[in-house]
Amino acid sequence: MTTNGRPPLPLEEKRKRGTLRADRLPPNGLTEVARLPISEGSPQPPEHLEAKGRAFWGAVFSGNDWLWAGVDDTLIAFTAELLDEREVLKDLTNGDPENTRLRAALRALDKQLVSNLSLLGFTPSDRARLGLVKVKERTMLDGLLERRANRDDHQWEPNVNELNL
Repeated sequence: MTTNGRPPLPLEEKRKRGTLRADRLPPNGLTEVARLPISEGSPQPPEHLEAKGRAFWGAVFSGNDWLWAGVDDTLIAFTAELLDEREVLKDLTNGDPENTRLRAALRALDKQLVSNLSLLGFTPSDRARLGLVKVKERTMLDGLLERRANRDDHQWEPNVNELNL
């Protein structure tokens, strides 16, 4: 899968920046879906989940306030089911390490799990894309200002690698 250009900014991020344009919104506008209150705790996991899936369900709903009740729980349940399936497939693969079909199935399942976790915002880059965190990069200007501040310090000696721009 290839991407073309930068991913679009979330609407929440555009709203914070003041660049959200009403003429580019859907004709019916945006409807905010009720978020899961943190005080409410985690919803009950589906009964068919095994230990690994239940553990994931509990971990996901503890402190992840960007998840939306009634919306994200379907994908979370699907991901928890995949984790249970992975446990079974991993045991089968360990029992028959020469079976290449089991290994290929395990790798395909892992790709699906990573994809689901990314959709839910469980990687640093996806949290940044969703507008949940900001990563502060050290800019060239920051480096120049730091060197200028250190220049006045008589004990400071320039790092040769640092001066190569």
